[in-house]
Amino acid sequence: MLIFITDMDGTLLDADYGFEEAQPALQELKERQIPLVFCTSKTRAEVEAYRRQLDNTHPFIVENGGALYIPESHFPVPICSAEHRDGYAVIEFGSPYPEIVDTLLKAAEESGCTVLGFSQMSVEEISRRCNLPPAAAQLAKQREYDEPFEILAGDSDRLLKEIEKRKKRWTRGGRFYHILGANDKGHCVILLRHFYERIYQSVVVAGLGDGMNDAGFLNVVDIPLLMESDEIEDLKKAVPRGRICPGGPRGWNATVLDVIRNYSN
Repeated sequence: MLIFITDMDGTLLDADYGFEEAQPALQELKERQIPLVFCTSKTRAEVEAYRRQLDNTHPFIVENGGALYIPESHFPVPICSAEHRDGYAVIEFGSPYPEIVDTLLKAAEESGCTVLGFSQMSVEEISRRCNLPPAAAQLAKQREYDEPFEILAGDSDRLLKEIEKRKKRWTRGGRFYHILGANDKGHCVILLRHFYERIYQSVVVAGLGDGMNDAGFLNVVDIPLLMESDEIEDLKKAVPRGRICPGGPRGWNATVLDVIRNYSN
């Protein structure tokens, strides 16, 4: 069974958060009943909005591996390690959001840096900085495990070391740094693959990502596809097995269709 796991910003979505150019591949996936799993820094609320638009019913991974959401009864086996709420079996990997925010502020104070995180921003400010409609910015602010932030002043290396000293991780997405707990997108993908393998005899997992925060999960899939971006050179070093592909939804579309064609032959 072929499964696609994809980042969203800069891969499936363009700079205006649209996916029109990816529609042929999205339709092909639906017609062939190939699972498409979102694996993103976005919040659950944001992902749910896209799932409704795309009529996507598959599991999804939020906030850089903070949690894996599996729709109830999606797998015909019990998921004993999950918390069951709102129609999902939820497996949490991330630290609580208040703890993440507190760690960032203490690390910033100790390092002498000035930071601006989503917790400090209004919906209007997130909307402006992210080029999001206000309603979408409200969804982006509903965070549970991961704090996006900017470094406005100070020594960024010192700040990042202070974060690490406090047993938290950081990564870099397209627009922001992110502070998070011990979680990683790769942890969720490994577990999700386990569930699929319990149902299907043979599983082939293709992954698409464009940033360093995708390296963890791209290194644990069978077909790592590196979408061109400003971080492509660093990403290629971090994922040496990866194949470089054109970026954005047009590149995503061509790449997904190519993998489907080769897998089917």
